[in-house]
Amino acid sequence: MTTGLSPGGQPPDPRPTGSLPQQRREPVGHAAQHVENRSRSSVITARAAASFEPVGRSVASARSFVRDTLQGWGFADIVDDAVVLTSELVTNAVVHAGTSADLLCLRSDEGVRIEVADRYPEREIPLQGAAINMGSPDREGGRGLQLCAALAGRWGVEYTPTHKTVWFQLDLPARAVGTRAAGPNLPANLLPLADGRVRVAVIQIDRTGHITAWSEDAEELFGYPAEQVTGKPLTDLAAWPHTPGTSTGIAEALQLSRWEGSYGIRAASGRVTPVYASHLRVRDTGGEPSTVCLLVRDHERAVLQTPLRVPASDTSTTSEGQGTDPFEVFIGYPAPDDLDGLLQRTVERARDMLDGDSAFLLLATDDETELEVRASTGLPSARQRFARVPVEAGPGRYGSARMPAVHDDLTAVPGAVPLLNGTGMRSIVTVPLKVEGRLTGSLGVAAEAPGRYSNEEALRLQFAADRIALAVESARLGELERLRRGSLNFLVEASDLLAGTLDRDQTLALMAQMTVPTLATWCAVYTITHQASEPYLSYVLHEDEELIDGIKSLLSKVPPPDPVPTPGARVWTAPGEVAHQAALRSSMRSLGLSGGPTRQVTPGIGPTLATASAVGGETVVLPLVARNRVIGMLTLGKPTDEHFRQEILELAEDLSRRAALALDNARLYSERTAISQALQRSLLPPELPVIAGVEVEVIYRAAGEGNEVGGDFYDVFPIRDGAYGFAIGDVCGTGPNAAAVTGLARHALRLLAREGLSGPAVLERLNSAILDEGARSRFLTLLYGEMRPQEDGSAELKVVCAGHPLPLRLRQDGSVEPAAEPQPLLGVIEDLELYEQTVTLDPGDVLLCVTDGVTERREGARMLGDDGLADVLTTCTGLTAGAVAARIMRAVERFASDAPSDDMAILAMRVPGLHKD
Repeated sequence: MTTGLSPGGQPPDPRPTGSLPQQRREPVGHAAQHVENRSRSSVITARAAASFEPVGRSVASARSFVRDTLQGWGFADIVDDAVVLTSELVTNAVVHAGTSADLLCLRSDEGVRIEVADRYPEREIPLQGAAINMGSPDREGGRGLQLCAALAGRWGVEYTPTHKTVWFQLDLPARAVGTRAAGPNLPANLLPLADGRVRVAVIQIDRTGHITAWSEDAEELFGYPAEQVTGKPLTDLAAWPHTPGTSTGIAEALQLSRWEGSYGIRAASGRVTPVYASHLRVRDTGGEPSTVCLLVRDHERAVLQTPLRVPASDTSTTSEGQGTDPFEVFIGYPAPDDLDGLLQRTVERARDMLDGDSAFLLLATDDETELEVRASTGLPSARQRFARVPVEAGPGRYGSARMPAVHDDLTAVPGAVPLLNGTGMRSIVTVPLKVEGRLTGSLGVAAEAPGRYSNEEALRLQFAADRIALAVESARLGELERLRRGSLNFLVEASDLLAGTLDRDQTLALMAQMTVPTLATWCAVYTITHQASEPYLSYVLHEDEELIDGIKSLLSKVPPPDPVPTPGARVWTAPGEVAHQAALRSSMRSLGLSGGPTRQVTPGIGPTLATASAVGGETVVLPLVARNRVIGMLTLGKPTDEHFRQEILELAEDLSRRAALALDNARLYSERTAISQALQRSLLPPELPVIAGVEVEVIYRAAGEGNEVGGDFYDVFPIRDGAYGFAIGDVCGTGPNAAAVTGLARHALRLLAREGLSGPAVLERLNSAILDEGARSRFLTLLYGEMRPQEDGSAELKVVCAGHPLPLRLRQDGSVEPAAEPQPLLGVIEDLELYEQTVTLDPGDVLLCVTDGVTERREGARMLGDDGLADVLTTCTGLTAGAVAARIMRAVERFASDAPSDDMAILAMRVPGLHKD
């Protein structure tokens, strides 16, 4: 990756970059000209560029680059969208198009523009002005432009003769403008009294606590000119109250993001001026933090002080003397900035205002088909969040939920409010939350006594609900937006992880680990090998590892879910029912209620009850469909009384589609690897014969992942009484065509040799057979020989070396010499004139035969070669054939640090003689 970063108008950072890649920088003016035709009204203030190689890991590097760049520019609001779009576009370039990607980030006063260019311009992209059919967002690729259209303010595609560039622009979100907190209307006689002009001193403090700015009002209030105090620590001037038991001092207060309070400033007159201060911590354009302090005289604190929150139990009086409903201020200030906090405070204040025993708040689901519990107080723990609550039938989508309702006694209308069944609540008042006439939720307050509420309380609660409905809906939409962005990031990361492995077991583990605990408390993955086979429980995971075995045992006793290809999640009740029955039986047996003798509770009941609780909640099944075939099921579960949110189920469905494709790819790769390995084994002899008077040892190392078929082969076989054939060869290339020649050569050698043909005749007929293969033929180097052990302890060999590395003979005195002469290889010319050479191995002699993967072992520019092999062989005097082969292999492996890039075969034969050494 090559990067470049140049802030607008600033010289490059002179600090050393360590191991960072070489940077390229261009002046800002150049960048502005570069995009002048795209955004003429924008002023480019900074740019950052990077290039990424066409490898899978570049996608993660591009995301990190964009995230770091935008966070460095202070654009945290748009980081998530920018990262998601960049990830899709860079993936299209480096993974799908297979080219390098050039990434350019431009900062302007309007926002951020990001360009991704690849070197594949011939790929057709429809013009923006035409009707664009982008396809389904659920397909397995090609979502980059759809995401641009969905998330970016502006986007486009541009072509040059050598590049295609996709760009998008993200505008900065508008900051909230308006009243953030307001106090009540007060008559003029109740307003704070100011003594003359109100002066607000503005002081700026750097990160070390030293004053960097001092306003004119500060000079008037404290008597110091700016030049006298600039550069001095604020602690020299601040008279901080040292109250026993408090640890916060002036230095700590300056480090807080916000702070308000009173202290003193020593004025030039020597007197301490009491002030009320508001501190705000900010960052300058260079990223350095500083603190801005606003100070007024203490008796004018109303100018700066944040209004205090009025307790819900208090009442206030307006200028007209009318009573103000205490629910107007029940949320308080500051309001919680998250949806859950806002809803929880709402139900607590609603309960207190109506003097109830419990309260709850329901929100509409995203598709507005149900209501779900989002907050409650005073209810049993069984009423969990996100539980979907049925509503009475009636006119409109939610029936009576659209209108305020008061129930004097729930025992008279059983089931009127299903959420309260079995809670002991008798009377209840519920009101709807509406925004622009659309039902968004329901708020209810209940009491244990009957007849507690009337229409008056319903009106008060409705009035309060109307005041908070818009804030709740705004917070809900904000939460949905954050969930949407988080879901996109989750799916991007999940896709990267799943695409990074072709191992089936690792893919199953990744599927489970991505769902637990992010989406579910526990999960199980079922796989289907063939269409006619039953689903098999392949993997189980729970966030508590101690419960995994119990869940696995439980699911093994439950018939697997039906492999239905229908998309979406469907509820599966079998695990919960079986777990409940098992726990009930265990409890009855432990208590002696099943007909047996009474005894104490056995230790085994604990795990049974824990398992029942773990799977007692909602359980859903999602099909794993790849290439129009159900290959398994993903099962997700919750503990007792918990339910899934619809957003989580939709996210799980997206994940299941990606996981199914990854699992099927792993299956196909495993099958291909198994076929290759089986074929490779079939091309080698199953075992070596035992030859009286001769030691034979073979070492074979296949190179490459999956041990692709083809390459080197060897064979040792009996020909007739007292005669044995041996061969070692190397077919050009790998793959099916090379494997065909390998199988042809090995089996043809055996057949021809057993027909009584001489060595040259065997190889000449094999040469003709290879040439008959036509376009599938491959040339072949082959060393073939026949061996006859002699009565005097020696062995007679007749050898033909057709283009193969020459065999080496090691004598007892340590000398090494070639045992044959080179002749033409096979599979190239039709008329071969081969001849055989006779070699006699005396007792103690060794014949070493290798393939070129041994002699061509490299370390940089060095190669082992024939001479290096001979040098190693000279050290093997007196060793057995097995020891010779092992020493040669160790020498070859130690010659270079890298893994071998070619197959290697070593055949060693030693004649020990009549009496073994």
